Amino acid sequence: MPPLDPPAVDLQALPERESPLLEVTDMIVGYGRIRALHGVSLRVERGELVTLLGANGAGKSTTMRALSGLLPLTAGRIVFDGRDITRMKAHERVKLGVVQAPEGRGVFPGMTVQENLDMGCYARKFESKQAYTERLDWVFDLFPRLAERRTQVGGTMSGGEQQMLAIGRALMARPRLLMLDEPSMGLAPMVIQQIFRIISEINAQGTTILLVEQNAQQALSRTDRAYILETGEVTKTGTGAALLADPAVKHAYLGVG
Repeated sequence: MPPLDPPAVDLQALPERESPLLEVTDMIVGYGRIRALHGVSLRVERGELVTLLGANGAGKSTTMRALSGLLPLTAGRIVFDGRDITRMKAHERVKLGVVQAPEGRGVFPGMTVQENLDMGCYARKFESKQAYTERLDWVFDLFPRLAERRTQVGGTMSGGEQQMLAIGRALMARPRLLMLDEPSMGLAPMVIQQIFRIISEINAQGTTILLVEQNAQQALSRTDRAYILETGEVTKTGTGAALLADPAVKHAYLGVG
């Protein structure tokens, strides 16, 4: 019996593949004549937790600053939710939902916890008092310590508490893409575990996250996908589990082998 012809496929009936929330193509960034990024390309799908991993000086924070609009691109393209934002100002990106909790936390030391959190929604106003209250209550549920210390000034808080405040402030901007730059830096191991548990919870509740980290074990064990950045270039990419099992990654970032 001759083989049956495959059934005809109506191409117009097939669902369109949803575009990534963030897509970066051949991004080049320099400081004067010094080139820091050499054609970096990456994508973040909606709902993902994606990690950018690398040693000091690899270009991770430069990537985050460029995505936030704080550094101009020499070449390349940044597309957010189908819209080219390559030349968009930083505050305009925040209004679209591109929000960063920066390296070093950037807490306003003379402001209270409540005032710091309110600064997070400065560019993303709430439509009602109820919406603001619901968002604030959600942040306090994630970080009960902040609720306990809402009248304490940020500069008197511990490093871990300031990191919670920096993330909470970013969440008050209702990010569609939350970018976290080295959230574990300078923290005690127990606090690091707590911070990463909360990051996983934020992602599980629907917030897309781009995470920059040096703590490979914590990051790769929780991420959907990751990019390895070395001297301004992406040298390896894969799922968190695959990279965690990669001998070269284990040797370079986990001290194994």
